[in-house]
Amino acid sequence: MKEIIQKKLEEIEKQEHVKIILAVESGSRAWGFESADSDYDVRFIYVREPEMYLRLDNVRDVIEWQLDEVFDISGWDIKKALQLLYKSNPTLFEWINSPIVYKETEEALELRDIAKEYFDVKKSVMHYLNMTSTTFNNYLQDDMVKLKKYFYAIRPILAAKYAIENKTQPPVKFDELKETMLDEYFMDKVNHLLELKTNSNEREYIPVISGLNKYIENNMNEIKKYASNITDLQFKWDRLNQYFLKLLKY
Repeated sequence: MKEIIQKKLEEIEKQEHVKIILAVESGSRAWGFESADSDYDVRFIYVREPEMYLRLDNVRDVIEWQLDEVFDISGWDIKKALQLLYKSNPTLFEWINSPIVYKETEEALELRDIAKEYFDVKKSVMHYLNMTSTTFNNYLQDDMVKLKKYFYAIRPILAAKYAIENKTQPPVKFDELKETMLDEYFMDKVNHLLELKTNSNEREYIPVISGLNKYIENNMNEIKKYASNITDLQFKWDRLNQYFLKLLKY
């Protein structure tokens, strides 16, 4: 499958006249708890030819290449990506740190180093807290719930706790978060759910687990209280501008 995806990336470069500097897997496959029928969420960052950034008319800063039952492939222009990095966008951090890489250039390696200077603990924590809250309130309140929604609630909880404790970008892989941040009491239960999810489809339902729901809810409340006291950071554009200008000389 990796070779097929890489060929699709080459097609994008040729047809869109761009250079892809980073292409990764996002979502459940990158997190490590994909189901048997999970699609491939491919995300990439690209650079256009220099003159395209000097046009008076707007040039679209997103490429949406393919969306079907197997592939979800889309990417962001480097200018958009850097503007989001300035805001410490957590989604971009997950792309940059994905463990599944389809293409990576020297420019991507430099971007990864620069990104470390723009990590904001509060924005990361609030992002993951909102992810958990949305999933918990919308999908985990019935007697029967989608199995995958537990992971879409637990992983962000663990990621938020990791960011608070370590003041750095949380690991993308669920196993790493689970082994370092999950309460030992729930380890066997979560491991069982993980095995079940790996061998089931995306639509699998299970009875709600009240103890796990309580764990999620308690952690959401604790994280929310802590996050309200974290100071917002202010970044400078200089390093990002320098990097952007350097890229346009490719």
